[in-house]
Amino acid sequence: MNSVCVIGLGYVGLPLALSFAMKGYKVFGVDSNEKLVEELKKGETHHLESYKGKTIQEILKEQLENENFIPTTDYRKALENVNDIIVTVPIPVYGGKPYFDYLVSCAEEISKNLRKNQLILLRSTVVPGTTRNIFLPILEENGLKCGEDFYLAYASERIAEGKAFEEFENMPTALAGFCENSVRRAVDLIKVICKEEIIVASSFEVVETAKVIENLQRDINIAMVNEFERFTKAMNLDIFEVIKVANTHKRVNLLYPGPGVGGFCIPNAFYYLDAKAQELGIELKISKTARMFNEGIPGYISDLVMKTIEKYKCSKKVAVLGIAMKDYSSDDRLSPAIEIIKILQARGVEVKAFDPAVKTEYDFKVSSLQETLKDVQLVLILAKQHGIEFEEIFEYIPPSEAIIIDTRNVFSYNDAKEKGFVLEKI
Repeated sequence: MNSVCVIGLGYVGLPLALSFAMKGYKVFGVDSNEKLVEELKKGETHHLESYKGKTIQEILKEQLENENFIPTTDYRKALENVNDIIVTVPIPVYGGKPYFDYLVSCAEEISKNLRKNQLILLRSTVVPGTTRNIFLPILEENGLKCGEDFYLAYASERIAEGKAFEEFENMPTALAGFCENSVRRAVDLIKVICKEEIIVASSFEVVETAKVIENLQRDINIAMVNEFERFTKAMNLDIFEVIKVANTHKRVNLLYPGPGVGGFCIPNAFYYLDAKAQELGIELKISKTARMFNEGIPGYISDLVMKTIEKYKCSKKVAVLGIAMKDYSSDDRLSPAIEIIKILQARGVEVKAFDPAVKTEYDFKVSSLQETLKDVQLVLILAKQHGIEFEEIFEYIPPSEAIIIDTRNVFSYNDAKEKGFVLEKI
């Protein structure tokens, strides 16, 4: 039976591991988080993925039952049973600096348990140069040599949360290997789950840089449309209508503005590229400006809330709907909604927030829409979510009293006119 080890069982690693398991592979899933591993062993996950009509929870339970997926914290147990190792361990950013300790620790564990002829495929998003200059030397610390005793490749992760299974299959994969045998082994492994083209680049650095730029261009585009929003607001125009019209041009595909940029990928992209740029003596002016602009959006939304409170003389109580980092997500990592709430609390606003998909506990988070809307007039919409029925707002707040700040284009100005509520949009 074919086997593989996937190290890191988060938003990328878990659906990746289950993708191989569904193809008949025995998959050892390794994670250092003991609580997470125990939950997975019970068939529990908060992810919102699905595949061919099955939820990730159903897929997880099936693959546990047929013993194709084995979650563990034990590197030795996992690595002694496989020929191929895939790493999806993250590089977080703290204070604008990439933090490599998790990846370094992972590489050290692999090195201690590495056997001849094994392939290591790194699929984390990294600072350009990481595979060659940081990851590879650690793998060789215990005497085995890359290209002779083991093989190494890098393939960028390109999935969007909520579409992971589909995009592992149907998104072209870019990769590079240390040597021809490394490339061949990586291509053969990726072909197990990927139906699309596999693009082989000339070096690790090409694929690493391409991946960071893929994320960074979205950061820049989001900054651009949020700047356009400020212009259209000053002209009393609806930015969502303006973009809808602009996008009828066949060569235009503008994104829509929102309350900020969250998740693990896009907010960190600039800092990955900038870490290398500083080493090279290069200044990334446009990228830096976009990142600083996007980091300021939660403050801008908070200002809008305070101005709305003052304008309509309502109480400093706000109901927040949606705290995930984007629509229809359970991921609250670096969520702009969380930052907005913290700023409002610091300004003396009482906040109650509802998001049925986000499992993290917060002091401002409540368990129902009704509880969120109790005794408030002002509603701030920060993310669409299954389980939040926005029309139900008016069951708890009379339309004539409701004031809604909508950052996700849930309501139109016509809706406000017909129902009689106050609508502020970004």
